[in-house]
Amino acid sequence: MNTEANTFLAGHFNESDSYFTIRPEGRNDWLLCFTLGGEGYFKLGGNERRCRAGDLTLLAPGTPQHYGTRKNQHWEFVWAHFPSILAETNLLPKEEQLFLTIESESLRERIYQAFGRILQDSRERGEYWFELILSSLREILLIMAQKTSRKMDPRIEEVLHLLSQQMREPVRIEELAQRVGLSSSRLAHLFKASTGYSIIDSVNRMRIQQAALLLEHTQRNASDVCYDVGFQNYNHFTNQFRKWHGTNPSTFMKERR
Repeated sequence: MNTEANTFLAGHFNESDSYFTIRPEGRNDWLLCFTLGGEGYFKLGGNERRCRAGDLTLLAPGTPQHYGTRKNQHWEFVWAHFPSILAETNLLPKEEQLFLTIESESLRERIYQAFGRILQDSRERGEYWFELILSSLREILLIMAQKTSRKMDPRIEEVLHLLSQQMREPVRIEELAQRVGLSSSRLAHLFKASTGYSIIDSVNRMRIQQAALLLEHTQRNASDVCYDVGFQNYNHFTNQFRKWHGTNPSTFMKERR
């Protein structure tokens, strides 16, 4: 009996150019690969697609599979075979083969960490291992869905990630610009064009969103929350809160708690 459709497999390979796999009929499950280094390839319909660091490849069930390491190269990649039951159907593409290049370093790291959890849970197979794998796999598929539905410059994605990480710290546009290889003026222009907000507005919006959650769901007062989310001046905090929520923090608390 063919059990592929109910099988979950995952691994981390680092292969020389003698490595290849050919399955003319494909498999009955999905194949997801994430390249960490070197160069691999996937062939479909006579066309060859190179895979380099940051490339994600997803093959649908029944898709002919022909892939391997490119000549004179090595190919390091993590992979997973999973049945459709492991993922929501609305996250899986209709295409038989999907390629995505993840340019953002923070997103690459996030995907790598998710694969790491998948590998660990699939090997240990402790309690709830199947559910844990599903959670990590769904995270990767959500990132892929986000990338295919929203075309944003990867440098702006990286800045948004940095802002979220450093939300409580003063915003230094020059440092952000250096991190993504842009001038300060070019970054400011590109960020506004991509998001509709300035960098300062975006970080203040993040802070106020977090403040609203804390005010609604914890017993902390507005003064404490002001500093929790990164504002150093309470009047500035209340002005920003009114800008984004149309009311002051005290009134917001009374209405929501």
